[in-house]
Order: sequence, then C-alpha cells, then structure tokens
Amino acid sequence: MNLLSRSEEIVLAAIWKLANDAYGVTIRDRVSADTGMPWSFGGVYKPLKQLDHRGFVEKIPGRPSPERGGRSKFYYRLTPDGREALRDIRRIHQAVWSEDLEKSFR
Repeated sequence: MNLLSRSEEIVLAAIWKLANDAYGVTIRDRVSADTGMPWSFGGVYKPLKQLDHRGFVEKIPGRPSPERGGRSKFYYRLTPDGREALRDIRRIHQAVWSEDLEKSFR
C-alpha cells in the first residue's frame, strides 16, 4: 500500500488530470484551482521531488525554447506505481470516510 501526504496526493492528481501538459506552472495552476487556494512553486516542487524520488512520477525534459532563454521545461508523467498510489489513497479515503462518518456530518 502506498500512503501519500496530502500535498503529494494533490500534486499527483493534478499531473494525472493534466496528462501531457504537466509542468511546473500548469501543475501549480491546477492545484490552486482544485484546492481554491494559491500554491507557491515551492509548495509544488517539494512534493514533486518526493514523488520523483519515490518513483511515482517521471521527469521528462522538453525542448529548449527562446521564450525561456534556451532552457527546457520539465514535464511530469505518472508512472504505473504513481497510478497505483492514487488508487490506494482513494480506497483509503473511501474507507476512512465511511457511511457512518458521513452520517455524523448531517
């Protein structure tokens, strides 16, 4: 079973949603929109580094662009282990937020 921190979960879900357009700026914009709170680049890159280290994402260099002074963007893509980690965390949330707990909020 793969347990994720909340920030890892949110960033990993954003990468999944963004598919082939997941890089620093788009990931930050997506997690900000999903959470309704502004995220800093540091708030995104720390979990990205952890997810990469754990093998849940792969970092792929893009082409250098003149707009970036000849530097490349780095794109992120979920690995099979990353997809499995999202499935695990979803199953855990469903178990934790069981029907009995949901009823207590009504």
